[in-house]
Formats: sequence, structure tokens, C-alpha cells
Amino acid sequence: MPKLAKRVKANLELVDREKVYSAEEGIELAKKTATTKFVGSVEVHIRTLIDAKKTDQAVRGTVSLPHGTGKSKKVAAFVTDTKEKEAKDAGAEIVGGEDLIKKIKESEKTDFDVAVAEPALMPKLAQIAKILGTRGLMPNPKTGTVGADVGKIIKEIAGGKVNFKNDDSGNIHQIIGKSNFPNDQLLANLKALYRAVTESKPSTVKGQFISGVSINATMGPGIKVKI
Repeated sequence: MPKLAKRVKANLELVDREKVYSAEEGIELAKKTATTKFVGSVEVHIRTLIDAKKTDQAVRGTVSLPHGTGKSKKVAAFVTDTKEKEAKDAGAEIVGGEDLIKKIKESEKTDFDVAVAEPALMPKLAQIAKILGTRGLMPNPKTGTVGADVGKIIKEIAGGKVNFKNDDSGNIHQIIGKSNFPNDQLLANLKALYRAVTESKPSTVKGQFISGVSINATMGPGIKVKI
């Protein structure tokens, strides 16, 4: 515990909590404060001025991070028999149709990170919509996880495509890479995410949309940045 306290104190001394750094400076600081014994992530937190209680102000979308997140995602594909090979060849680890839906309904187990589906399977997914929905796993056309070209969807996810949405406080949280990524790769990912979020501004939100952005390494202090 004393070692942890010492590390945290040292990291806090590196960061001026009142200062707003440039994106480049922020990334450099995040990497300096990435002092865990394992290779952690670099996280981005975007504060919006939406009213999260209003459904017409919800923010959600997808973005293909140029350099990925450094974390592989286990994909489940809900497809018809004719699409099973395509899904497996594209990289889906769990593939099935009604049999897979039945299995999840009975066990309530979802040992995957992302789910994609063929449009034909969407009505059948209603049986497990509550299970998937509460875990943020329900395929949705708005997040690009539903489509006839399941192979393409799965490959895009493997290539760095991520979904984002606001939490109950109207904030958006997303990992943009590992702390050992080169600075320019983290910067490119950060800018791609920020651009995608700004483009997802709800039409019902007038005036300022984003009130602040901060980044941090795993277990590191928050660093305010301007993009």
C-alpha cells in the first residue's frame, strides 16, 4: 500500500489539475503517469452538456480508430446457416442462429464483447433482448452491428471500430489505445474519437455541446486537454 500511495503522489505532482493541456502534451503526460506494473490503457472522457434523461438528446455512434485500441474483441455473430462460414472466416468466435439464441436464453451467459447480427435474426433476438440490452450487447443498426454483410462488420470491429454512447451523467468514456502506443497513434485515435462525437451532436441540443475533455492512463490522474 505505501508503494501505491507513493506512486500516486508522484503522478499527481506531474499534473497541474487546473491547467488545460494541448492534446499532444496530455498524451505525453498520460504516458508518463502510466506506472502500473502491467501495460494499461489510455482513456478519454468527454463531458457533454446534454440532458441525459431526455431520450432525444442521447449521444451514440461508432468510430473506426485508425490504430485500434490494442485490445482484441470476442465477437458473437447471430446469423443464418448460409452466413455462418462468412462470419467465422471474418473472425467471429461465437457463431449461430436460433440455437445460439436458445443457449443464451437458457444460460443467460454472454462470454463475448460484441454482438453482430443479420437483419433476418433481429426479430428472433427479441427473446434475449433484455439479457443483451442490459449488458450493452444488443446489436443495433445505429451502431453498425446489424447488416447483411456480416463479414465486413466483423472485420471492421477487429480493425478498431468501436461504439460510444453517453452514460447517465451525459459523459462519454472510451479507451483509445495502450499506454505503450506511440504518441502519434494515440493522438490520431483521440482526434478521430473527438470528431465522431462532435458529429453525433443531437439536433435537439442547442449551443455548446462539449464542455470538456480529459485523458488518463489506467489508474493515473485525469489530465484536462483541449482538442
